[in-house]
Amino acid sequence: MPKPLRMSRRIWVAAWAVLCAAAIAATAALNASPAPDPQPEKPEKPVSAECAEHIADIETQLAKAKQEGNDDGVLSFTRTPVGAYDCSDEIVDHFSTGR
Repeated sequence: MPKPLRMSRRIWVAAWAVLCAAAIAATAALNASPAPDPQPEKPEKPVSAECAEHIADIETQLAKAKQEGNDDGVLSFTRTPVGAYDCSDEIVDHFSTGR
């Protein structure tokens, strides 16, 4: 059975030092690189008439709740009937833009 190779402590320290130097050099190179260009805003997608009406209804309910002093920003809705047009993506897009 062959003897396992023993590495001296100096070799381990030298290897560790080389790895640390490489990591520091890589970090410096990444920090020196310019920041990526900001992504342009996505153009707004056209919203169907049904969804526009639904969004307007939600905004009306939010305004009514705000007038009544219930300005916690939480509304709950029942599920739409089966077969109704799904506006969930449009609603999320509309209200996530901070309007």
